[in-house]
Amino acid sequence: MPRTGEWSVRLYLFEEDRTTKARMVLDTGTASLTGHGSAQCRPEDVDVPEIGDELAGSRAMSDLAAQLMKTAYDDLDGVRASAHGRRRESDRPLGHPVT
Repeated sequence: MPRTGEWSVRLYLFEEDRTTKARMVLDTGTASLTGHGSAQCRPEDVDVPEIGDELAGSRAMSDLAAQLMKTAYDDLDGVRASAHGRRRESDRPLGHPVT
């Protein structure tokens, strides 16, 4: 059965003293994740704010993507464990095998 959805992503950029910081927020409607990134303009570099924005933004996006992938794998592990009647790895004490 077809399904559609919409998630929103917002990118916030802050620049001060030749350093650009980025925060990217993903809102799925039921959860949110936040990625962070930064870029620093070296003293010998020409100060081009757009380049700092691109670097910091892409680093925040990469951080967010890694978090989203980890969330997906954790959810998948949970679904698989439930389907097999086993506890998730994160629910068991350290050093004990999944039963």
